[in-house]
Amino acid sequence: MTDTREAVLDIEGMTCASCVARVEKRLQTVAGVTASVNLATESARVVFPEGTDPGALVSAVREAGYDARVRREQAPAAPEGDADGSLRTRLFVSAALAVPVVALGMVPAWQFPGWQWVSLVLTAPIVLWGGWPFHRATVANARHGAATMDTLITLGTLAAFGWSVWALLFGTAGRIGLTHDVVLFGPVHDAGALVYFEVAAAVTAFLLLGRHIEHRSKRRAGAALHALLDMAAKDVERDDGRRVPVDHLVVGDRFVVRPGEKIATDGIVEGGRAAVDQSMMTGESVPVDVAVGDPVTGGTIAADGQLLVRATGVGADTRLAHMARLVEDAQTGKSRVQKLADRISAVFVPIVIALSVLTLAGWLLAGQPVATGFTAAVAVLIIACPCALGLATPIAVLVGTGRGAQLGILVTGPEALENADRIDTVVLDKTGTVTEGRMSVADVVPFGDADPVAVGRIVASLEHGSEHPIARALAALADTRSDVDQFTAHAGRGVTGVVDGHVAFVGRAGFAAEHATLDAEVTARIAGFEADGATAVVAGWDGEVTAVIAVSDTVRADSADVVTRLRGLGLDVVLLTGDNAGAAAAVAAEVGIDRVVAGVLPEGKVAEIERLRAEGRRVAMVGDGVNDAAALATADLGIAMGGGTDAAMHASDITVAGSGLAPVATAISLSRRTMRIIRGNLFWAFAYNVAALPLAAAGLLNPMLAGAAMAFSSVFVVLNSLRLRRAG
Repeated sequence: MTDTREAVLDIEGMTCASCVARVEKRLQTVAGVTASVNLATESARVVFPEGTDPGALVSAVREAGYDARVRREQAPAAPEGDADGSLRTRLFVSAALAVPVVALGMVPAWQFPGWQWVSLVLTAPIVLWGGWPFHRATVANARHGAATMDTLITLGTLAAFGWSVWALLFGTAGRIGLTHDVVLFGPVHDAGALVYFEVAAAVTAFLLLGRHIEHRSKRRAGAALHALLDMAAKDVERDDGRRVPVDHLVVGDRFVVRPGEKIATDGIVEGGRAAVDQSMMTGESVPVDVAVGDPVTGGTIAADGQLLVRATGVGADTRLAHMARLVEDAQTGKSRVQKLADRISAVFVPIVIALSVLTLAGWLLAGQPVATGFTAAVAVLIIACPCALGLATPIAVLVGTGRGAQLGILVTGPEALENADRIDTVVLDKTGTVTEGRMSVADVVPFGDADPVAVGRIVASLEHGSEHPIARALAALADTRSDVDQFTAHAGRGVTGVVDGHVAFVGRAGFAAEHATLDAEVTARIAGFEADGATAVVAGWDGEVTAVIAVSDTVRADSADVVTRLRGLGLDVVLLTGDNAGAAAAVAAEVGIDRVVAGVLPEGKVAEIERLRAEGRRVAMVGDGVNDAAALATADLGIAMGGGTDAAMHASDITVAGSGLAPVATAISLSRRTMRIIRGNLFWAFAYNVAALPLAAAGLLNPMLAGAAMAFSSVFVVLNSLRLRRAG
């Protein structure tokens, strides 16, 4: 199999879905290349054979009539304003000149002698200079035999302007004192001295306004990704006191984080304590306390305290860089519905041009005035722009995935959004998903006259220093500890030692029975804890049992609410775990899950997912561990908890970065809302053309109104998509 590489091309000059189709087609003429071009991000993601020169990709794009460059950075630079402000300047100047042209053309009372010649002087710079971006793109595409949205705009505006100039110079429209009315709706029957300067001026101004709003909105839509990138620190203080750029760090370097500073890169805390504000990464508003041994993420902020951190990931290997790549990949990819829209748009422009010619011919064959047929033909050209159709999906995906990144939800691509929209069953792993994934003491029951404080101190002293999950939970029973003599660890059973003059022990029931008598009350308490799914630990000293301690994995605080929310979304919820049935049942009862599948190995999880799919269900799997990776990949939608293993995140379609389960429900809700927006965009884009084209061909729509409607259709799609910025 041939090795492949991947590159991102930033492309200049694309204006509609027809441009996208042309660039994709040209790129794929290079041997072994597959490409996905996105209008909203103005970029192409290209996979090509190892031996292919990236310069050949740029050349292919230029052969299609556009400019391109290979992106060198790991993510795009923050978008700048319009080049030299030219688009905005063209808009303002054209609008200022168009107002008097439209007023003179539409209000007969204001048509002073020679008004039509003044209109010519005012309209010429609007059409020729203001509309130059459209005409330049038309010429560039025409050289390569292509027709795009700009072709329709150029043909329509130049036809209206050219007809008017001809009528002034060679017809009777130049007569001083001539006046005429403008018909916005209905056919034009007067074949005499008609000029269309107001059409050419207004259409150009409307289209410039639409293009300007579209560009601004696309920049706003992509702001989430660039805000993510801006989170990275620019420089860092090494442990030797030198301050260096962040990109000078290598894995293993140690650096200092002072209060209020950004953590430079991913690492492990080797000194100090601090509350770290992770809100920009995970959406959590409460800072997380970190100390020696805890991992920290680059881009988060030490709200207080000072840390000494050892770098474990730098540059493209950091979590922040990984998040940025996921977001950009999602925004660059295409859904199935977008691919369909692209195929339609690719043939739409030639069809419209043909329809415009047929419209003119039809009116002439029907014996109608040339002016009537010309007006209808120009309206057809202008009204039928496929720009809204081309933007309908990618702009919604751009905004939706960007909003997801702000909420700590990373989507791998548009297909994941479509899959999330269709699921009807959510399967939840238990440990690390519904629960915190770490053991804690749930209950301590002292016996006899044992002092609970003494129990906590002696148990914590014995278990201090052990890395076993249960031992770490027991070590947290007391903040102060005593010295331990004659300490002995009995692997998998318990520990003994002399603490505060007592010969103490801590361990499972069988181990404890070797050091003390377990009476009926103690045995009943042990059985009760185990029936509830907890691990029972017996502690005592000097031959007597002093306490039975329940240790369990803590259920996440938001799990019950999230299960209720998932059901409110019409989803069935299943708990799937490798843990024992007692522990699984206890957790399920606490969070309100009725269906539990427990005691399954990783292959058993895969089998359960496949069984649910065989029943016709669309299944989402939520997990965090290595043992969940296969099930995540098997499900229709895999959702990985951000604190989980790399294997789980790589196998998933969506990764949630927050520490709770709530982002899972938010991810599904956001995906559904994004797909609703996409469907709404596509409906109005199609409906607009279906309704408007017959009206234009029938001569019932003035070209000026057609231009305004066309510009509005694109603006509507963009503004409708921007509603997703408030989602979540």
